This record gives sequence, structure tokens and C-alpha cells, in this order.
Amino acid sequence: ANIINEAALLAVRNGRNAVSQSDLFESVEVVIAGKAKKDRVLSAEERRIVSYHEVGHALVAALQKNTEPVQKITIIPRTMGALGYVMQVPEEEKYLMSEKQIREELVTMLAGRAAESIVFDSVTTGASNDIEQATKLARAMITQYGMSEKFGLIGLTTVEDQYLGGRATLNCGEATAAEIDQEVMKILKAAYDQALALLADNRDCLDKIAAFLIERETITGKEFMKILRAVQQGMDIPENLDDLVLSEDEKEVSNKQEANVSNPAENDSQPDGQDEPTLVEAKTDNGASSESDINVSLETKAED
Repeated sequence: ANIINEAALLAVRNGRNAVSQSDLFESVEVVIAGKAKKDRVLSAEERRIVSYHEVGHALVAALQKNTEPVQKITIIPRTMGALGYVMQVPEEEKYLMSEKQIREELVTMLAGRAAESIVFDSVTTGASNDIEQATKLARAMITQYGMSEKFGLIGLTTVEDQYLGGRATLNCGEATAAEIDQEVMKILKAAYDQALALLADNRDCLDKIAAFLIERETITGKEFMKILRAVQQGMDIPENLDDLVLSEDEKEVSNKQEANVSNPAENDSQPDGQDEPTLVEAKTDNGASSESDINVSLETKAED
């Protein structure tokens, strides 16, 4: 309802009597991250950090087989504090997530922080929301979904008022709770190490896509995949992407905005969230430490 209301307001502001598809696209972003705030001026270094962070999310999503396609990457700040975000849109409606999908989602969530570490040999506060959401998801794997070898099929939490916020309460003692924390750290460390490995193996792609994003501020999923395929083929990136000619096979993949680019080291087998499947995923990074269930990856000055 909020999305439709925002779309209607956008149409009226632009003097139209009917809502267009562009209004709906923009309204999704308004609901997720707020309105574009182009008067917020970031320093050149902050723009570079945000760009690498967001491209880290997008690139790792593309290098895994069980993640959603990237729809958009932007480093234009938003009124809710986001300095940038990656939007992922499922190709079909989903009601379940497999363990493999969840683990790959965790890798994607932590890829922004991993990109910062690789490129700047340091990290910022921008990944705070990524870490919060990844921790929540990893904990749910152990306590609710039975996806832990250590605890098996034991239900360790009770979800109260599932349809009114769904606060989870642990049903275990302090010693078990401490062991759960250790398992969560183990899962997150494995996901982070995987993100570091993927980005290190594809550093050239990371650098060139980030440079393009810094210049353009926003790129579509189709443009992202086109640049990625071109870099993988050793081609230079022209200023006008229409001048970039790929092979017919690569062009078809690019047009589909397919994010299932297999990792060269895992061509034949691809073993690697969010609590529940969602309609739109956006990983956001905010301007203050603060992917949302809509998986917004917002980058913050602290990073969301």
C-alpha cells in the first residue's frame, strides 16, 4: 500500500493523471531508502568507499549461483540516511529459502565490508546494518531452522506474536546461549572469508565496476552485468556502454540481467538471507550507523 501511495504522489507531482511504471520503480526505492538527497555532498574519499562497498555486494551476488539478480546499484544518498544501495529483485515469487541460499545471502551481506578491507586495508562503520542483518539470519539458522550441525533439529527459540513483529525468545540456559553465539560467529566468519576470497579473485572486476559507478553514480543491473562480462573477457570499458559489443551468448546473459555468474573457481559445483523470502532485496549502506526486510544494502557513513 505504501508503494502504491508513493507512486500516486509521484505521478501527481509530475502532472500526470495515471501512475506509470517509472513511478512504481521510484516508489519502491522511496519506501526502502527514502527520497534521493542529491544536495548531500560526500567527499571524494567517501564516494570511493561507498562505491566499492556497494559493488562488493553486487559482485559477490553475481559470482554465486543461488542469489537474486542485481537490479540497480547507486551511490546517491537517500533521506533515510543511506549513502548508497544495491537492489536485488527475485526472478519469481519464493516462499522458501534453502540452506545453500541462506549461506550465499550471508556471503553477499558481508561482501561490502570485505571490499572495504581489501581495497582500503581498513573498514568503516558503514557495514553496521549488514552485520546486524547477517547476525540475525545466522542466529535464526541455528535456533529456528535446524541448520546447525552442532545443535541439529532442536528448536531453541520461540517466536512470539509472529505476525506482530515476531520477537524471538531463547528457550535455553546461559551455557547453551553462549554456545549459540560461538556457532553464529563461526558461520559469519566462514561467510566473510568466502566474500574476501571471491573479491580477491575478481579484483579487476571490482576496481573497474567501482570506477564506473563513481563516475555515473547509478548503474542498472543490465549495465552491471554487461561491464562484468566485458571485464571477464579482458575488454576495455567504453564511456558509452552501447559501444560495448559482446558475443551473442554474453549479450543474451547481459540482457537477462542474470546474476548467476559462476565463480571461475567453482564452475561445476557451487556449495554457498534474510529471515524470509522478500519481494525486493536491497543492500543499503547508511550515512549513520543504524539491504530492512526488503534486503536493501544501504551504505552509511557508519554504514548501515
